Parts: sequence; structure tokens; C-alpha cells
Amino acid sequence: MDRVWNGWRLSTTPGNAPDGLPYEAPARSAGQSLFEAIEQSDKPEDETYIVWRGPNTFAVLNVYPYTSGHLMVLPKVAVPSIDLLDDAIHDELWRAVRDAVAAVKAAFGPDGVNVGINDGVAGGGSQPDHLHVHVVPRWRSDTNFMTTTANARLLPRPLIDTWRDLRAAWPEAGVGAQPPASSDPNGTR
Repeated sequence: MDRVWNGWRLSTTPGNAPDGLPYEAPARSAGQSLFEAIEQSDKPEDETYIVWRGPNTFAVLNVYPYTSGHLMVLPKVAVPSIDLLDDAIHDELWRAVRDAVAAVKAAFGPDGVNVGINDGVAGGGSQPDHLHVHVVPRWRSDTNFMTTTANARLLPRPLIDTWRDLRAAWPEAGVGAQPPASSDPNGTR
């Protein structure tokens, strides 16, 4: 059996995201999931890359994206499986996914969008303790042979630019909340 390693996830300088800009996940307290730590952090959204917050869910960029515009929608409180969501959070989550797809389409004009969940330890996700829905823009020209031939990903946009574009494109009639205000009034980092 062949094993395919995705070493590109480890190829960045410590403390930097794949786009080369500084990124460090907030420290976690005991029993707290990575995503709970990000959402509850006192860091500004332009450092955590939180695109949108609702009453029970939020959207955040994937800092190890498959392509520019890859974001995740998830409950604020860790739930390991979709079948464990209560009805209110389930409904808000899927409305937020719909808004995330609309934002991705408006911001990037992809030819399509992948929406997916890795549910459970064997589901393939790196954070199986906190359910999250991936929203990934796709283009007909997506082949990205660089991953196969050079063990590298091509990400044409820095995360901060992707974050700004998605926040600006998030539907105003979202699930009960607007994108949070930027901590940087000049729009720079």
C-alpha cells in the first residue's frame, strides 16, 4: 500500500501560517478544543481569522487551506459528531454554511464549492473533538500537481486578504450577527 504524506502542512516556519505570515493558535485550557480556544480568545479577528460570529456558531479560515478561500463553519461549543447537535445549533450551523458558500462564491467566483464534514476519529479530520464543516472553493483548472510533484501547495493569496474578502462578502442577512469589527482600522496587519 502506498502512503501519501502531506508534508506541506509542516513546511512552514514555526509561528507562521502557510502564507508566511505570523500565526499562532491561542493557548488552550484543560478540556478546551482548539476551535473553542480560537473563538474564545481575546485576540482580534484579523489574527484568529474569524470571518463571522453567530449566536451559537462561527466561521473561521482554515490556516492550512487546500486552496485560498477555504473556511470552516462550526458550533462555538465542541461537539464531536453531527448527530449530537441540538436542533437550534444544527439549524444555525447549516444556515451559516449556506452563508459561507454565498460569501465564497461572491468573493472568489469559483466554478464550484466543496462542502464537507469529517465526522469522528476515522472520518479523517485533524480535530475530531470539534465538528466543523469545510467550505472550499473549487475551479475547473484545479489540478495542483505541485502537491504531488513538489510536496508544496500553491496559495495565491495571503490569509489576511482572504479574510478581508470573505468578511466583506458575508451576506448581511446572515444568521443573526454581522462580521465582527476589525481590530485594524487601516485594513493592514
